[in-house]
Amino acid sequence: MTESLRAVLFDMDGTLVETEEHWGTALFALAERLGGRLSAQARQATVGSSMRTSMEILYRDIGVTRTEDQLLADAGWVEDATAELLAEEITWRPGAADLLMSVRDSGLATALVTTTPRRIADIVLTAIRGDLGSDPFDLTICGDEVPARKPDPAPYLMAMDALDVLPQECVVVEDSEAGITAGLAAGIAVLGVPTMQVVAPAPGLTLRDGLVGIGPDELATLLTDTDRTDFAA
Repeated sequence: MTESLRAVLFDMDGTLVETEEHWGTALFALAERLGGRLSAQARQATVGSSMRTSMEILYRDIGVTRTEDQLLADAGWVEDATAELLAEEITWRPGAADLLMSVRDSGLATALVTTTPRRIADIVLTAIRGDLGSDPFDLTICGDEVPARKPDPAPYLMAMDALDVLPQECVVVEDSEAGITAGLAAGIAVLGVPTMQVVAPAPGLTLRDGLVGIGPDELATLLTDTDRTDFAA
């Protein structure tokens, strides 16, 4: 069933591991440091976004104005606070570890494509490798290693180019609106498993409530069940 599927491209935060709550804790704490209170709606809007976008959402929500230097300092503070929380605990999303290992065992190529900066992603990757006893990824691309971040398709185009695969040979697994948009814009079939955002149906997108029971054969069916617009990598 997986003959035409050659690669699976995974998001990290909120898709494979329960790390979004740590980012949220740090963002709520920053808002308090700045004298405000981040709303639940604004927090949801930051899911899957870059740090700059998250800072801009936070500032608008609590009604503060910050300089460019202050934005960079605030983003660094959030990253540091999140790194401390990640070092204490990382939890798999239900079904994620089984899916990842079944994809690897089937011989498919794998990539981790995350908006998270490398220094933070490496904390999670170390935990993932420890839990699984091996490195499950052929390639990892982080948010500070791309010319443009999700929802731009650049990260997924880079991954396909590095793996030497075509859009019609891949499936993206994502949880956020930004990530799903990036995968679809790259011309790839997307399995969306949103938990913190409401994602509207779209051509090329298959929505599920989680990863439990999903395997390579189920992913392969997405290649024929979707209507994609292919982009040259």
